[in-house]
Amino acid sequence: MIQAIPNWRRAWRMLSVQIAALAVTWGALPIDTQQAVLALAGVPAERVPALLGVLVLLARLVDQPATRGKGGA
Repeated sequence: MIQAIPNWRRAWRMLSVQIAALAVTWGALPIDTQQAVLALAGVPAERVPALLGVLVLLARLVDQPATRGKGGA
C-alpha cells in the first residue's frame, strides 16, 4: 500500500520537490525555448537529464529543518 510521508504538507518546501517541479516546468516549455536557454547557459541538451538528476540527489542530502514537523525529526 502506498502511504504519504508524515510531513507531506511541507513537501513544497523540500529542495528535491522544488527541483522536480523545475524539471516538469522545463519539460512543458517549447523545444525552441529550451534550446535558447541552453544556448545561453552553454549546456548541451543531452546533459539536462544528468544535471537534473545530480541536482535532485544533492537536494536530498541537504538538511532542511523547515520540512520537519514539531518533533524535529
